[in-house]
Amino acid sequence: QVQLVESGGGSVQAGGSLRLSCAASEYTISSYYCMSWFRQAPGKEREGVAIIGRYGSIQYVDSVNGRFTISKDNAKNILYLQMNNLKPEDTAMYYCAAPVPYGGRCPAFRVAEYRYWGQGTQVTVSS
Repeated sequence: QVQLVESGGGSVQAGGSLRLSCAASEYTISSYYCMSWFRQAPGKEREGVAIIGRYGSIQYVDSVNGRFTISKDNAKNILYLQMNNLKPEDTAMYYCAAPVPYGGRCPAFRVAEYRYWGQGTQVTVSS
């Protein structure tokens, strides 16, 4: 059974940092053409935050570019999101997501095209 388990969320003041982790099971993270982080704030749609491709290509949503860093450890089968200089508008539930394994393309930030989702980890940033 595929599982994605996020951890590392919490409450911080503006300007602080957090590192989120997403541990994958059943398939290695290199089995996925890409893996992504999304977030969803109350009353808002789920939003793509960062993508990392199988071969290391990276994409960020403009609002986090320069502050967040996505990375992965293939040996540990873990996806990371380092978040620096956090702002109150970063407050949301953060999810890692993966498409169908062994696929031939990345869904980018198209939510409906991701097959597997973690349970989410809450990030709260106070001003």
